[in-house]
Amino acid sequence: MKTLFTAMFCALLTTPLASAQSFPQAEPKAPSQTQDVQDVLQSQRALIEESSRRTIGPAIEALAGSGLPQVPRVLEAWQAKDMWQRKSDGLFFAGEKAADAQYRLTDFSDGEVIGTYPKEDLSQIKPNSGIRAMIATALVRFQLSDPDPSRRAAALDSLARDPQAGLLDPLRVSIDGETDPDLLARKQRLERLMTVSFGATTGERVAAIEHMSGDLGVDFRGTLNPILTTRRIVTETGENSVVAGNVAAELVPGGDELSLQAAYDLLVDQGRAPAMVTKQARDAALAANIRDGRVGGLPVHTLSSDLSRDTAYDALVATGLAEPRVTTSDVAEAVARHRFVDVYADPDPRVTTAAAAALNASQTRVTLGQAADLGLDALSLASIYFLAAIGLAITFGVMGVINMAHGEFIMMGAYTGYVVQQFVTNHTASILLAVPLAFAVTFAAGVALERLVIRWLYHRPLETLLATFGVSIALQQLAKNIFGTQARPLTAPGWLDGAWVINDVVAISYIRIAIFALALIFLGLFLFIMKRTRLGLETRAVTQNPRMAASMGINPDRVNMLTFGLGSGIAGIAGVVIGLFAKVTSEMGGDYIVQSFMTVVVGGVGNIWGTLAGAAMIGGFQKGVEWLNPSNTLAAQTYMIVFIIIFIQFRPRGIIALKGRAAGD
Repeated sequence: MKTLFTAMFCALLTTPLASAQSFPQAEPKAPSQTQDVQDVLQSQRALIEESSRRTIGPAIEALAGSGLPQVPRVLEAWQAKDMWQRKSDGLFFAGEKAADAQYRLTDFSDGEVIGTYPKEDLSQIKPNSGIRAMIATALVRFQLSDPDPSRRAAALDSLARDPQAGLLDPLRVSIDGETDPDLLARKQRLERLMTVSFGATTGERVAAIEHMSGDLGVDFRGTLNPILTTRRIVTETGENSVVAGNVAAELVPGGDELSLQAAYDLLVDQGRAPAMVTKQARDAALAANIRDGRVGGLPVHTLSSDLSRDTAYDALVATGLAEPRVTTSDVAEAVARHRFVDVYADPDPRVTTAAAAALNASQTRVTLGQAADLGLDALSLASIYFLAAIGLAITFGVMGVINMAHGEFIMMGAYTGYVVQQFVTNHTASILLAVPLAFAVTFAAGVALERLVIRWLYHRPLETLLATFGVSIALQQLAKNIFGTQARPLTAPGWLDGAWVINDVVAISYIRIAIFALALIFLGLFLFIMKRTRLGLETRAVTQNPRMAASMGINPDRVNMLTFGLGSGIAGIAGVVIGLFAKVTSEMGGDYIVQSFMTVVVGGVGNIWGTLAGAAMIGGFQKGVEWLNPSNTLAAQTYMIVFIIIFIQFRPRGIIALKGRAAGD
């Protein structure tokens, strides 16, 4: 017997092993070596043919999890409705229309064309929108490592829109091989966000939350919000009253967070307390129980007050014809028998604690960012007002001339820029050419206005106001006759497009940055002219004492003409700048004339620093009111005017008032 056993054992050792097909229970090799993508498709054939959003999930997961290199090709064809099934054997292929209702089929495995078939021999697989969305999600794991950067970017977009726990590991794997710096940063950020939601351990999720704590991104706050979402649970009080879950807060009925009535309504909704009888329900019960002109023992005509109706209703309750009314004491008693607890949707206390701290830090930074953004907006608006008012600061602040046509000089400058762009198509060159040309045009117009009108009206403010107001109407009508009533475009150079984005909260457009820079340039230019040039010296001398200036050899008429022309020319340059972001119409000057006068008056007549301060104050106040009431910009204008009227009552000479002889003391 022993010899027989030994012989059988030796024979077993020398016998070749059977093939894998003979032993299906044996451990398979890697899918890429033993499986074909057609085998996977055939194993899921019934689900693919059914093509139902509810049942297709396992088929897509079987394909995506097979690890076969042909899977992306299959999924893309399936998603694009280019997958066809041959009726004769049920095999799946990629198909494209050839000619005469014939379709050319391509094998998924090797990409070879297998032939052309008539449509009646094929069945097209037509996934609905829900299935296509599931296929797109499955494709993401392959596209994250696609050689084409655009496909990787598209995969990240898809993953950001619909993050799923099963795609976290493929995302992490793709990070190591990413060569594009921008895509690498996006992948790392998305990995952190997905770890917050889908991390395998509490420590992993908390670490991801703490790493991004204080982040200003909307995506980060959007990831934390579901974690901190709560639901309200009601249980009965008592020693055995235990609330399962991650408790966020226990609410005290009658407090700020939960009123007594709201607490009772929760009990009614959950069937823990009877509903309160409303006046409508009471009156309906009375109407349903009227007998011989009486209800509840009372004549119907006497039920004209709530007290009488309540009495009749209580009589119905006593006879069992109506439900009892819930009294105030009933409400208090029912609420006292229950606990009201808010429970987090996420069951892990460590995660919710870290999420709440991170969200608070983010909200603090968001508030600071919003304040900085509001400050930048106010600074931008102040720059616009300063540019519009700097010319008026010369003609009104220095010369004392009330020029109601100042807004029309701004309009003339904007139209000059528009005309230049009709002949010079390069926007950068056209703006560089329009600035000096607008100055020349409005300088000449200002000199003409001063010589023909203003020179006869010095020291007569009312007549000057009326005359220049008439000139402004005439200039508006002239612009309408030439350019029409429609707004004309004044296009900014391409390098001024877009905005400087500091973070997700703070951003400012490049064109507003340019306007701020121009405002500083004009401030410096004005100070240089008034302090360092002969014209500035003569202008200050004529302004303070024209007779003494004339006796020193200065020609007051010439100085007044040049000064008025300078102020008008600067208004023309401001028109070109303002026209880059505002509508260019014949009425555009009217949008800035009031703000220009307010800027000069509030800042201090005759002081360029006062004009700058006035522009800053008015711009800041207007933006502040718009922030408090963003849906009504007209209210901001109204409040601003009221504020200025009140301000002038206390500072009639403005923020920075002239002193001494220059002030007329």
